[in-house]
Amino acid sequence: MVMQLLVSVDQLAQVAIVGVAYLLRLTDTCPSADETISSYVGRGQLRGARWAAIVAPAIDGLFVLLGEAPGHCRRNVESAFLGLPPKP
Repeated sequence: MVMQLLVSVDQLAQVAIVGVAYLLRLTDTCPSADETISSYVGRGQLRGARWAAIVAPAIDGLFVLLGEAPGHCRRNVESAFLGLPPKP
C-alpha cells in the first residue's frame, strides 16, 4: 500500500509539473494521470529531448542509490507504454 501511495504522489507531481508546462506552451505533450515523472522523462530520452538527457541521469542515479539497476527512466517507459514486463 505504501508503494501505491508513493506512485500516486509521483503521478500527481508529474501532472502538476507537465500540466503547468503544457499550459505555458513549454511542451506539446499533454500530461497523463497514469504516468510517473520517470516515465515522462524516459519518453523524453527516447525522443532525444535535451532536457531529458540532463534530468534522466539524476533520477536514475537516485534510484541506483536506492538499490535499483541503472536505467530506471527508460525501464519505466518500456513497461508502461511498450507492454514489456518490468525488469528487476
